[in-house]
Amino acid sequence: MSSEVKEKLIPILLSSVLLLVSYIIQINTSFPLWVYFLIYLIPFLIVGFDVIKESIEKLFRGDFLDEDFLMSIATITAMLIGFLPNSEPMFPEAVFVMLFFKVGELFEEIAEGKSEKSINELLKLRPDIANLAVGDEVKKVNPEEVKIGDYVFVYPGEKVPLDGVIVEGSSTYNSAALTGESVPVSLEEGDTVLAGYINLSGVVKFKVSKEFGESSYSKIIRLVKEASDNKSKSEKFITKFSKVYTPLVVILAIVISFVPPFLQGDFLAYFPEWLVRGLTFLVVSCPCALVISVPLAFFGGIGALSKQGILVKGSSYIEDVCNVKNIVFDKTGTLTKGTFEVSVIHPNDMSETELLHLSAHVERFSKHPIAVSLKQAYPHEDDGCEVSIIEDMAGYGIIANVSGKVVAVGNHKLMEKLGVSHKDCPHSGTIVHVAINNKYAGHIVVSDVLKDDSITTITKLEEHGLKSVMLTGDHKEVAESISDELGIKEYYYDLLPEDKLSKLDEIKNVTSQSTMFVGDGINDAPVIAKADVGVAMGAVGQDAAIEIADVVLMDDKPSKILNLINGSKKIVKIAYQNIILAIVIKILVLILASLGYAPMWLAIFADVGVTVIAVLNSMRTLKL
Repeated sequence: MSSEVKEKLIPILLSSVLLLVSYIIQINTSFPLWVYFLIYLIPFLIVGFDVIKESIEKLFRGDFLDEDFLMSIATITAMLIGFLPNSEPMFPEAVFVMLFFKVGELFEEIAEGKSEKSINELLKLRPDIANLAVGDEVKKVNPEEVKIGDYVFVYPGEKVPLDGVIVEGSSTYNSAALTGESVPVSLEEGDTVLAGYINLSGVVKFKVSKEFGESSYSKIIRLVKEASDNKSKSEKFITKFSKVYTPLVVILAIVISFVPPFLQGDFLAYFPEWLVRGLTFLVVSCPCALVISVPLAFFGGIGALSKQGILVKGSSYIEDVCNVKNIVFDKTGTLTKGTFEVSVIHPNDMSETELLHLSAHVERFSKHPIAVSLKQAYPHEDDGCEVSIIEDMAGYGIIANVSGKVVAVGNHKLMEKLGVSHKDCPHSGTIVHVAINNKYAGHIVVSDVLKDDSITTITKLEEHGLKSVMLTGDHKEVAESISDELGIKEYYYDLLPEDKLSKLDEIKNVTSQSTMFVGDGINDAPVIAKADVGVAMGAVGQDAAIEIADVVLMDDKPSKILNLINGSKKIVKIAYQNIILAIVIKILVLILASLGYAPMWLAIFADVGVTVIAVLNSMRTLKL
């Protein structure tokens, strides 16, 4: 529980206890009216002081017609109405109304998430050093000190600090943090390397082409800031309602109190009676059922969704989810597992097991993601084979001696370098070619695999009338294969973060419909921030993406999107049931109160009774 929530909870609990004590004193004693007023004034001010203070401050600013002002004037009126002739005291009701209002505010405080940490999380992830070449020496400096045209070294395991062009060496890079591409990319002299890439193997020297502030990584941070600033949040219904309702009931209460006695000819004689009616009108008008039941419906629903592993960062996002018509998915880590697995084995003149066995042994000492997947597919390292590395060629592959056989495992460039004729494969993924004693032995396809529920999710979304779109940093072949398997008709590939953001804007502009984006990595953070509803896959997602998202799926199952949509629709339905119930009954009782036909018990029912009914209805959201 945050310190802010605790600060609001303490006066609520204290006021509740004092209210109970005050009521016990009232029913067991016969003190003068002003004594009970002072007794109830204590819990009233404890729980309502900040609301009254805020109303007074807004009154002086000229912007006071909101729910705070209405709550203040209604509860203060209830505290004072008992001093008028022929009027019953309403001290407990006044404290209850203010207490319920503060409980509603507390629910909102708990339900709403904060995204201020997102920028800090992004900044923590940025490259912090650059190995600057100064003559014959290498000096570690802050990337911001490096200029265009300088030369920088990147060693295995390090993050590329700036954008540039490779001038010496070749290596394989994990680009997932920037592009979201699942397959590591191999780059050599003349290729462009981007800030945020992680060097997996080989020492590389590159010439800086962009200063740190203009690097790809810095652009992501800037895009997140801009997207966060431009994202407007819809006003809550209660605030909108109060802007019309509050001035209306205040004006009507004044009219009821002053106009009828003036028209009856004897203003002083009839004014007390009509003043009581006007004040009763204000008490009845207090929107207690709304300020409690509506936030409670959302808060209860948010709690129920959290038990399903769906974290919604505020009630406004529940309404936004209900309006979504397009759902845009990142591929890697969202629809796919984001981990490599052996999917296809095509041997020549040997068994699949033997080809996999030799390949895994060659990759025994490598930590490359492709090597890890081969070793996981054939984990029997202790089968007696003797393995010695002959050559580890960064960007090409590895050549090793496995029990007397010279086995080369790598990409097509390695086969071409060895002069070995190789075969292409129609399957998508990373193709690992194998040659034994300089003779082609076959190939193994390693690919990212779909999550178990991805196909079902896309199918059911289509049945719900929702359009699915896939964005990915992967190449065309991989994107086509995955989209065909999923049944997604619209997909875009080879996208950098700024491309994804542009594509999202294009989709929103073309369809003019609310759009949800679902992603997981830092590369997705700008798009998550810009979408009408941004969803992050929580368990494997980058912290920055989780912080910036409106909704977080903690177990990374795409099917939770269906739970989110169905649950949100039920929550909103219940909330609007409460709104209609409260407004209809309020209007009826307000009419009766203005005509003098509403006794105090009916006024209390219109306030507390309707509130209880609405709260009980809201509790249905606790089980979605």
